[in-house]
Amino acid sequence: MTETASRSAPAEETDGFLASLAVYLRPRVLIVILLGFSSGLPLALSGATLTIWMAEAKVNLATIGLFALVGVPYNFKFVWAPLVDALDVPVLSRLLGRRRGWLVFTQLLLVVAILWLGFQDPVAAPWQVALGAFLVACASATQDIVVDAFRVESLETREQAAGMAGYVAAYRVGMLASGAGVILLVAWFEAIGVDRADVWAWGYAAAAAMVGVGLVAALCAREPAGGDAVPREANVARRVWDTAVGAFSDMLLRRDAIAILLFVVFFKFCDAFAGVLTGAFVIDIGFDKAAYAGIVKGVGFAAALIGGFAGGLIARALPLGPSLWIAGILQMLSNLVFSWQAWVGVDLAALTLTIVVENFTGAIGTVIFVAYISALCGARAHTATQYALLTALAAVGRTFLASGAGFIAQSTGWMWFFALTALAALPGLALLAFLQARGHFRQLAAQQVALRG
Repeated sequence: MTETASRSAPAEETDGFLASLAVYLRPRVLIVILLGFSSGLPLALSGATLTIWMAEAKVNLATIGLFALVGVPYNFKFVWAPLVDALDVPVLSRLLGRRRGWLVFTQLLLVVAILWLGFQDPVAAPWQVALGAFLVACASATQDIVVDAFRVESLETREQAAGMAGYVAAYRVGMLASGAGVILLVAWFEAIGVDRADVWAWGYAAAAAMVGVGLVAALCAREPAGGDAVPREANVARRVWDTAVGAFSDMLLRRDAIAILLFVVFFKFCDAFAGVLTGAFVIDIGFDKAAYAGIVKGVGFAAALIGGFAGGLIARALPLGPSLWIAGILQMLSNLVFSWQAWVGVDLAALTLTIVVENFTGAIGTVIFVAYISALCGARAHTATQYALLTALAAVGRTFLASGAGFIAQSTGWMWFFALTALAALPGLALLAFLQARGHFRQLAAQQVALRG
């Protein structure tokens, strides 16, 4: 190697790394990051934060437990996703464009729903609180549909993983703001003498004001290119029907459709299989709640943020196929760290390492996997519907397939249970090898190049 070549190689590596970091400063990626904060904000307001409020108000536990049902809209959002693809929002879509009009509309709905929920009384009017929480969840799920479609359509292929990394980080910050942030704010209101009957209303009003972050992002964003070229059937009902049928048929009639859909179900299955019992495992082997909160939730949160950005860098530096291999193997090996933790027992340093490895690798896998799902959503007319459908399929592993994890753990013990969860990665990796051999990822790359023109 010549002296000039030896000097240029590190320079090229440095330039490539800086370019990978610089992608996060691109305006369209920054917009997606801000929208991530707005998407993460409502989740706790109809979930954990609402539960704390009701518990403090002495609502009975049976009623509090039933409030978990208000989260149903998140699981079935693909049902009304065709409406987002097919219909324009009166006035707003004409002024801002189809996607931006929906973004502003859903965020305004969120503000109204959050304010209305905050001014209810969970003791005197529990059904009104339930309705308010359900409306927040519906508006939030619809916002997720629109933001996902906007992100897929706005970002270039090589920006998808970086955009998702920033989105996930901001989403977690939004959840933190509406969870611990609102609870601390309510405590501060009480400390400065605000009437106890009003503190939660003011806390939810502050959360409604935070939606302004996403609203400003939507107003500053540019409408994704290509939306105006989508054919618009005059009959509204026919337009929605055609959108739904077109989205599902486009997905099901493509080459190797069954293998693709099975891969979507199984790629993150090993993570979901282990993750469903992580909390129970930590407590069962002898750690207390303080260790769980401090390490699993605190250190794990930081590791997940860093892992998300690492996943974005990997996906930017490598093609989609190799990136998925890295993510899949890391996810598989990380589950074995829990087997090691079960063998070590109660050791805070070991638990810290285990949680860091799990959250770091899991976040890498999530970001790269979402980049893959985004690449599958090619047709502008169907983006929202197809993305909602694919994320629902991906949730099958987390909900249905992982539901028997407790029975297996009881039968095998923790060490062998986590070894089995590592083996649960093999179907996903086998499908990855099959799709790669069939040229699936080359076809996706070509499709993305064609869409970008």
